[in-house]
Formats: sequence, structure tokens, C-alpha cells
Amino acid sequence: MTRYQWNIIIALLIATFLAAIEVTVISTAMPVITRDLGGLDLISWVFAIYLLTYAVMTPIFGKLADIFGRKKIFFTGAILFLLGSALCGLSQSMEQLILFRAVQGIGAGALLPMTFTIVGDVFSYEQRAKVQAIIGSIWGIAGICGPLVGGFFVDFMTWHWIFYINIPFGLVSLFLIGKYLEETIEKRKRSIDYAGAFTFIIGMGTLLYALLSGGNEIAWNDTLMFILLGISTIFIGLFIVIQFKVPDPMVPFHLFKNRHLLIANGCGLLMGSILIGLTAYLPLWVQGVLLMAATASGLTLIPMSIGWPLGSYISGQLIVRMGTKPLTLTGVSLIALGTYFLSFISPETSNVVLVMIMFFIGLGFGLSMTVYTVIVQSSVDWNNRGTAASANAFIRTLGQALGITVLGTVLNQHISGHTNNGTEVAPELLSTGLHSVFIILAMLASLCLIVALFLPREQPEFAKEKA
Repeated sequence: MTRYQWNIIIALLIATFLAAIEVTVISTAMPVITRDLGGLDLISWVFAIYLLTYAVMTPIFGKLADIFGRKKIFFTGAILFLLGSALCGLSQSMEQLILFRAVQGIGAGALLPMTFTIVGDVFSYEQRAKVQAIIGSIWGIAGICGPLVGGFFVDFMTWHWIFYINIPFGLVSLFLIGKYLEETIEKRKRSIDYAGAFTFIIGMGTLLYALLSGGNEIAWNDTLMFILLGISTIFIGLFIVIQFKVPDPMVPFHLFKNRHLLIANGCGLLMGSILIGLTAYLPLWVQGVLLMAATASGLTLIPMSIGWPLGSYISGQLIVRMGTKPLTLTGVSLIALGTYFLSFISPETSNVVLVMIMFFIGLGFGLSMTVYTVIVQSSVDWNNRGTAASANAFIRTLGQALGITVLGTVLNQHISGHTNNGTEVAPELLSTGLHSVFIILAMLASLCLIVALFLPREQPEFAKEKA
């Protein structure tokens, strides 16, 4: 790689690390934050609002990047993310923290997809998987370091610093992208799909709010829930109609005729659901069924954070030699086998077995997710790459929202009405509920494997495009 490419990699690694470590750091600090600010009943929205604004804004920023260039959108996202971070550190109430987390999420909606888009622009097909492997390792490092960093700031300084620490690193990333990223934007008149953006924000925002609130703040059979779902249906329908009528749509549906993109997005939706299920409910099994400490539940997820970057590295080394299909099938098969064995665990199952299962699942995610990202980058030209990468990121996030909704509903059917003071449930009952959750995860992984079988064997259309 050239010096120019390494400067871009460093900038993207810093940006990725900021966004990746944010979730794990704040998770560790939340007990202290709630003691300081109050509002324990609002704790879930500190995470949910970030997910909601990130998901809704991702496709919009992707389209804008195809119109105005990657650098401007990267700058916009980074500045909003850093502004949100600074404001979060200044929060005096839980309501303020939630509002400023929304700003952070909007920034992340531009920042994260732009890293994948810029990789597609700057690096050749042969290099992309290796670069994605490096970026994937950052997610693993963040998963391991996040709780340690969060714990350090909480124990030795103050929780405010978990937000302030983002600022100097973010400024370095901005400087490197501003100085080194070169891009030539084709100067031609392009219309902005304002109507599409408006209907998408209302429709998808309402849908995600309903999914994230369902069964918690709002009952599924509540009148408000039906109103929210009705509004989302109307505006999503309007959005689809607009996309077929405007000359330059926000989401060009013709892209989904591309089989490479279609399979990558279908598997991304399913894998997003599987991933959120594992990270949300395996710690609950360790703490609530095995009755082990919170530290032990965190350690159970670390093997996945180790297996993932290892799988990404293997993908980067073999993608040109083996092709995309064998690697994706291997990765998804490992996920399917891992979730299959997970559906058979019992309270007597050793924690060592869980560690091994999670390692191989992480290895599978690293192998397949890396390849799918490269497929998305290589299936379209420059003018559509931002849209395609952002749509893929949105679909994965939508998969997480759908996954946590369905899996949470299944678990609640088992434990509803059987909790002690609304907080504790008998380990035997919780075991039964989580067993049902793990079976659904295995079914989703099997479905993902079936979808992956339809991936074309040939290289994506723009694989040979020069960077």
C-alpha cells in the first residue's frame, strides 16, 4: 500500500474506533451515570435513541455522499458526533443525555458508512478485504477495551470523560481526511430527493420507535402502537412511490436487482438479528441461569471479539484466491453450527463450552461480514457506492431492531407475570425462555445459510475497477 493509502487507513481506524468503543464504554458507566443523573427508568433510551437516529440517517447521508463527495459527509458526521459527545459530557439530566445521544447517533449515521465507502474508493478489490480485516479488528479491540476504559474513567476520574476523550482523537481523524483524501466529483446537475428523505425519516423513524418501544414503554395491543404502525406504513408506502417517480431517488431500487447486493443485504438483515440476540441474551444466561457474576458474562462475549478479527484477517488473505462464495458459506456455516449447539446448552453446560461456541461464531462473523462488505463496495460504481454501503448498514441495523423485538417478545411470553418485584425471575423459568431464544437464533442462521447459497460465484461487477 502507498503512503497515501496508509494515511487514509489511520484516519478511518480512528473514526471506527470512536464509534465502536462508544457502546461498550457507556454500558460500563451507565450505573454510575444513573446514580448521578437519576432517571433509571429511561436507561434503555440512552442506547435506543442512538440506534434510532443512526439507522434513519444512514441512507440519507449515503445518498448525499454520492452527490457532494465523501469528504464533506465524513466531516459532517465527525463534527456532529464530536459535538454530541461534548454535549453528552455536559448533561445535567437523563433527558439531556438522551437528546445529545441522538445527536451522536446522527453523526454516526454519516461516519460509519463513509468509512466503508471510502475504502471502496481508495483501495482496489484485492486490497479491500485486507483493509476491512484491519477495520474489523478495531471492533474486536473496542469490544475488549471498552469495558476497561469505561471502568477506569468511572473509578479514577469521572463518567464525563468517557465522552470528552472522543474529541482529540476525532480531530486527528478529521485532519487526516481533510489533508489526504483525494476525490474528483463529477460536476453535473443532480436533484436532491427531499420528499423521499422526509417520508423515509417519518416512516422508518416511527417504525423503529414502535419496535424499540413495543412490549416495554408501549404495549403491543395499545392504541398508540397501532397508530405508530399505521403512520409508518403510510409514510414508507409514500417513500416507495416517490422513489419510483423522482429522477434521482434517495434509494435507487434498481440496485437491488444486482444479485450480489441482494444476497449481501439479505444476509446482513439476518446476521444483524443473530448478533443482537447473542450480545443481549447470552450474558443474561450467564448471570440469570448460571448465577455467575457480571464479569463472567462479559468474558463469555470476549471470545467472539477475538474470533471476529481473526476471521476478517483470514478473509482478507483468501478472498482473491478462493472467491467470495466459499468464504461466505464457510463463515455462515460456522455461525449456523455455533447457534445450533447453543440451542442445546443447559444449566449444567460448562462456561468453557460457551466460550468455545462464541469463538467459532465470532470467527464465522469475521469471515462472512468482511466478504459481504467487500461485495457491497465492489458491486456498484462511484456514483452509487455511498448509497449502497449506507443501505447495507441500515439493513443490518434494521435487522438488530427486528431481532431484539421478536426475541424480546418470545422471552417475555415465558417470564411475564413470574418476576420477583419486576426484576428477578427463577433460573429454571429464565432457562426455558432463553432456550426458545437460542432456537430462533439457530433457525435464523440456517435461513441465512440458505440465502448465502444463492450468492453468484463470479466476482462483483466492479471488482476490477481501479481505485
